[in-house]
Amino acid sequence: MSTEAAAPAANENPYGVVQALEEGGFVAWATAGVLLLMSIATWYILFTKLFEQQKIMNQGKRARANFWRANSLSEGAAKLEKNSAYRQVVEDGIQAREHHNKLTDPVEAHEWTVNALNRSVGSVNSKLSEGLALLATIGSTSPFIGLFGTVVGIYRALIKIGAAGQASIDAVAGPVGEALIMTAFGLIVAVPAVMAYNWLLRRNKAIVEELGSFSNELHGYIMSDGAVKPSVTTAAATKPATATKPATGATTSTTTKK
Repeated sequence: MSTEAAAPAANENPYGVVQALEEGGFVAWATAGVLLLMSIATWYILFTKLFEQQKIMNQGKRARANFWRANSLSEGAAKLEKNSAYRQVVEDGIQAREHHNKLTDPVEAHEWTVNALNRSVGSVNSKLSEGLALLATIGSTSPFIGLFGTVVGIYRALIKIGAAGQASIDAVAGPVGEALIMTAFGLIVAVPAVMAYNWLLRRNKAIVEELGSFSNELHGYIMSDGAVKPSVTTAAATKPATATKPATGATTSTTTKK
């Protein structure tokens, strides 16, 4: 029994991740804990922002398909989803037109409406940008936090070398391994954070550009009292050939009978 119990112990790796953290003590565990929290925050922000962005993209597709078919602004706004970004822009445009008539010293209607629509788009952009600053902070600081663990590990290795009087592998392998693991942890956290930040920022830019284009078209619609709006293609207009072909066949058949 003693030989069987000693065999697994002999096969255990004394230089694993857990052993390296135990070798580093409180500083290593604290550094790894901070990096773990940063990694969790990175993935949480990434998935939540992707969900939010996709939601607004879908709202934009439905707004393009339904809003411009309405006969009035209020009817078009009713077709949009409640609490959606596009409905917010439309309602802000309607409110700006109503408030302009109440001004005692009115400014030009175009300028008043454009400012209202720009503020509405800016508020959506500000909401989309929430959390990106934290991603940028994680991506820029996590390598230095890992480097802090590396410095502490090298320092512990030097202390062991000095205490042992010689640079033996047994004295140096543990602290140096812990130091290298801290560097790897910092890079593992930093790389996804930087990539997520750049990806989300590019998607935000595309969403804001699409929303800004919609607000410009809405501005023209408001200023022209509905006379200027983008053309909406219907499904029936795209199939003229299929509708005429059976009709010609029917006419030839009737003429032959006569």
